[in-house]
Amino acid sequence: MLGIGAKVTHPTHNEGVIFGTDGDFWRIYFRDIGEKSIAKEFKGLEVIEAAEDMNQPDVSDIMTAMEHVLGDFADRIRGEERPESIEISDRWDGGTLIIQPSAEGLKSKEVPVGAFFHKIVMTRDRLRVLEAKINAHPKLVDSDKLDLQQYITKIYGSLTTFNVLFKYKEDWFVGEKK
Repeated sequence: MLGIGAKVTHPTHNEGVIFGTDGDFWRIYFRDIGEKSIAKEFKGLEVIEAAEDMNQPDVSDIMTAMEHVLGDFADRIRGEERPESIEISDRWDGGTLIIQPSAEGLKSKEVPVGAFFHKIVMTRDRLRVLEAKINAHPKLVDSDKLDLQQYITKIYGSLTTFNVLFKYKEDWFVGEKK
């Protein structure tokens, strides 16, 4: 069962421990990369050890997570390497995306920009997993791999509109360069 304290494995982040929730997202600590928010609807998580008590995570896992977080914080204070997590641009943090229908009388939809940003980042993560699976596929010949990679590059190009949401340029989507 998924819940606080469950040990899970992720297709790209490997093993982690769920230590909290944030709306529709699990807060998971991955030993290699630190804390990530993963949508509760994400089907790629596999349970290694089920959560026995939804409110009591393993204390050793919390201590390890805290050591990692405090280490990242100390690095930022010293001006060293930025954390591995993908961050939203400060100007959008806490904002709202409003989708307004053209027909009068229809209700608009408001979405927190942070939730929308998480979806964009999850899309990118899934594309990276797809790329890795294509490259490692034993039955695909190189020409097929190249053809599929070109489609993925075009998808990245279609997603460059959302680069404005990212705090750091190195996290941007990059499409086909001509």
